Amino acid sequence: MSDLSSRLATLLSLTPPQLRAQWREVWRKAAPDIGPDLLRRGIAWKLQSRLHGELPVHIRREIHAAVTRMQRGDPVASPRPSLRSGTRLVREWRGRTYQVVVLERGFEYDNCQYRSLTQIARAITGTHQSGLVFFGLRQRPSPPPPRRAK
Repeated sequence: MSDLSSRLATLLSLTPPQLRAQWREVWRKAAPDIGPDLLRRGIAWKLQSRLHGELPVHIRREIHAAVTRMQRGDPVASPRPSLRSGTRLVREWRGRTYQVVVLERGFEYDNCQYRSLTQIARAITGTHQSGLVFFGLRQRPSPPPPRRAK
């Protein structure tokens, strides 16, 4: 059993005061007023993130956006469509048909690999455009209504 595995297993046997002490050691600040189960989860997450790294910035942004939507009462569904590898996206633009194949990591267009649909939309149009909008996977955000003069 690895050191991390043994530390995680030990968390199950700790009492609430011991968990609070462990939290202070791991997070370097006082434990929040939460139950033992959440203390264990928070400690476990911190230990794992030290070993494997933290969440990428884009994931943290998505989580923050989901929390904001939830607080406003908006739907929390992810704004990114989920595309399986092998999916073929087809777009007709200026009389020509363009095909993109979704790969395990990225996309293939014109026998070249790209990291994002936005890069492909730029290669096709020569201008910066949202790849999701260009390929019809997301609607262009509508402009806010005009403000009325008081």
